[in-house]
Amino acid sequence: MKRAKIVLITFVITILATIVYANLRDPYEELPYRITDHFDVASTDFSKAVGDLLDPAFVEGNRITTLLNGDQIFPEMLEAIRGAKKTITFESYIYWSGTTGEEFAKALADRARAGVKVHLLLDWAGSGKIDKDLIELMKTSGVEVERYHKPRWYNITRMNKRTHRKVLIVDGRIGFTGGVGIADEWTGQGLDPEHWRDTHYRVEGPVVNQMQSAFMDNWLKVRPEVHIGEDYFPDLKPEGKTRAQMFISSAGEGGSSVRVLYLSAIASARKTIDIQSAYFVPDQHTIEAMIEARKRGVKIRLMVPGPYSDSTVVDFASREAWGDLLKNDVEIYEYQPALFHCKVLVIDHAFSSVGSTNFDQRSFSINDEANLNIVDREFAERQLADFEADLKRSKRVTFEEWEKRPLFEKLTSKLSSTLSPQL
Repeated sequence: MKRAKIVLITFVITILATIVYANLRDPYEELPYRITDHFDVASTDFSKAVGDLLDPAFVEGNRITTLLNGDQIFPEMLEAIRGAKKTITFESYIYWSGTTGEEFAKALADRARAGVKVHLLLDWAGSGKIDKDLIELMKTSGVEVERYHKPRWYNITRMNKRTHRKVLIVDGRIGFTGGVGIADEWTGQGLDPEHWRDTHYRVEGPVVNQMQSAFMDNWLKVRPEVHIGEDYFPDLKPEGKTRAQMFISSAGEGGSSVRVLYLSAIASARKTIDIQSAYFVPDQHTIEAMIEARKRGVKIRLMVPGPYSDSTVVDFASREAWGDLLKNDVEIYEYQPALFHCKVLVIDHAFSSVGSTNFDQRSFSINDEANLNIVDREFAERQLADFEADLKRSKRVTFEEWEKRPLFEKLTSKLSSTLSPQL
């Protein structure tokens, strides 16, 4: 009997260890490649190369409107939802209860009752704070609600793989993407600790078809229904002059390709690199790519969260990586008034990448991400104008300050950095 118990305990420990290893093993260790520069990021050669290598191709004729913080973002999204005539497809990592969550749930439920086909895909972990009553309201109204990678016996090894994508498409014609989640924390103007600073984008034009494809990529993983036709993929005419691409990545399905994109853009930079990142935990290859850009004379500015954060471990791990960057005159700024949640990359005032991807290994290798890549100087200049406005509310970090951190902070940062493959 005693031997049977030992065998059983050993079996259970082995199973648990296998599950932990499958979920937490470093998916990044096999990616030691380097990327050299080839094209000017403003050129059609660059966008063609990125499109050919990573899919899909860049398309012309888009209009992309920048929206700052909840006071601008949520009214635009809700207006589009309430005006839906045929379909709504909506994927979000965070959806929490509260006034904002309830307002969105009621709007989606109302359109479903009106006959609009509404599909809502929420990450199981990210939407953990949503009340069952809101889910029930939507489902009973006809909204198709799915939870991505909800733990079940057959997907236990995928529990760590989350969808971090944030896409809303209305009637296949109007799209929204960026960094915002559905929660009260995103209301306001990002100027105080209770209201997060973030940027989102309203999209019109042919690239919206690619946004719809990004949603369908994960919807098919949770519900084997193929939605095609005019209601979801209408014939989209040019709405503007912007060249754009909706790029997706997934763990186990070319997840490192988003890293290839970022490193390619950095390697192609000639003058400037401006980054706003809610979570900045770079690997050594990314650090080296930035240092090489500095040696070419490229000015690099990095904006990250300051005193307000939703992940202390990430903050400490991030700071551990700053030393070599600061020594090479990479400018690092900490946003002061509120929690900083933006995800914006601008190269040479011409190429921009915005969406859900952070500069960390979780975004590069584990999460499902979606970014809108844009070649348009006017759009890039708008992002940089917002950067400058945020800069006035930020504090620059010097190498001397970084080096004089308290011993406890240094030790904590060193320890936190060992977890970087999961951050």
